[in-house]
Amino acid sequence: MRPIFLLKVFLCTIAFAVSAPFTRADLAAYLAKPEPAYKWSEVSRSALGDCEVRLLKLVSQEWQGITWDHDLVVIRPSGVPFTGKLFLMNNGGTAKVKDYAFGAMLATRIKAPVALLMGIPKQPLFDGKKEDALIAETFVRYLETGDASWPLLFPMTKSLVKCMDALQDCFRREWQEDLKGFIVSGASKRGWTTWLTAASDARVEAIAPMVIDTLNMQEQLPHQVKMFGKVSDSIRDYTERGLVPVPDEEKAKRLWSWVDPFVCCEKFTMPKLIVCGTNDPYWSTDALNLYWDGLPARKWISYSPNAGHNLSASGTGGEAKGPERAINAVTAFVRHCIAGKTMPALQWQHGENADGSLFLKINADPVPAKVTLWRAESETTDFRAASWSSREVKSGGAGAEINVERPARGHIAYFADAAYEIDGIPFALCTQLRIAAASASK
Repeated sequence: MRPIFLLKVFLCTIAFAVSAPFTRADLAAYLAKPEPAYKWSEVSRSALGDCEVRLLKLVSQEWQGITWDHDLVVIRPSGVPFTGKLFLMNNGGTAKVKDYAFGAMLATRIKAPVALLMGIPKQPLFDGKKEDALIAETFVRYLETGDASWPLLFPMTKSLVKCMDALQDCFRREWQEDLKGFIVSGASKRGWTTWLTAASDARVEAIAPMVIDTLNMQEQLPHQVKMFGKVSDSIRDYTERGLVPVPDEEKAKRLWSWVDPFVCCEKFTMPKLIVCGTNDPYWSTDALNLYWDGLPARKWISYSPNAGHNLSASGTGGEAKGPERAINAVTAFVRHCIAGKTMPALQWQHGENADGSLFLKINADPVPAKVTLWRAESETTDFRAASWSSREVKSGGAGAEINVERPARGHIAYFADAAYEIDGIPFALCTQLRIAAASASK
């Protein structure tokens, strides 16, 4: 680890932290800008199982002279009452057969309409750039030009806003129904867009952002360097363009304040389910701890053990193989929101006993079906390649006090989950994750 690099990270972070606060005015202004290009039309109708499926073509906006068009798939299960709410997922690419099947499965399980918005973001652009490389390119163009419409998260967020407009129009025209609220989700940069949309539009009633464990960005990078010994290679699209560490200039600080949802965390009063994989290479394993306490109440955590950025677990630690755990958590959360049911309340306390041993206390309401402790060991504080194992914990009714044994050497990471079920959907809610050294003195 290079001391000069670490000093640079630290100084840049301090400069960011003490600079004058910025507002989200430029994102708000971009969202408020009229969009003459906006339109939508129906392309096809079909049926899949007990679901009605419609494919719409949406043009959300024109950005930097580029028309943003999207596939928008609407799936309605038959035989269930409409509550005025819809589950909206934003995705990349175009609609494929597997997306229809996935959407029908979701709609059937949550007993409500589902919409899949594709093409977030419009790509490839600018000599074939995609995903993070494309976002980084637009950040650099903002820094070079000062044009506040350049950051790609702005049109990505507006795509969801115009999608909600189109869906409300569609439901009024086709079914004479008033679609009032949206539960929004997406993964990675689509999770990033989920946060920004929730901060910008009151129609968003709940969110389930997935694998975007990087809120409070001014603290995340120094912490990542501390835990990994260097910046993760997974964010090289930003480091290679000189975007992180945050350059010590006002435009750069302003840019990151615009796109960091934590800057306006007071707006996230809606229910929130944060979904992460314990082995995601993008973020430090305990990254959530840097922003969890700053989020308003009505918040829950779902960790997928032995799962990376795609949330597909290896099945090596006693968990089901594949993405089922994350899917169950999201569908159960959405089902609660659609049905107007209260999510379970889970409280916890990490601590150390007088002898230096570790404990984790949990209080849950209602009483969970079971409580499970998950743990992993590593020689360092880098747990990206660690293997997680589980053991069921005896609980006394609503509470459980778990003693956690420190490893003989190195470090341990651990958390617990409580198992529940709603309408046949099993799901687990988790505590925060803690990392501790083998010896309390280390």
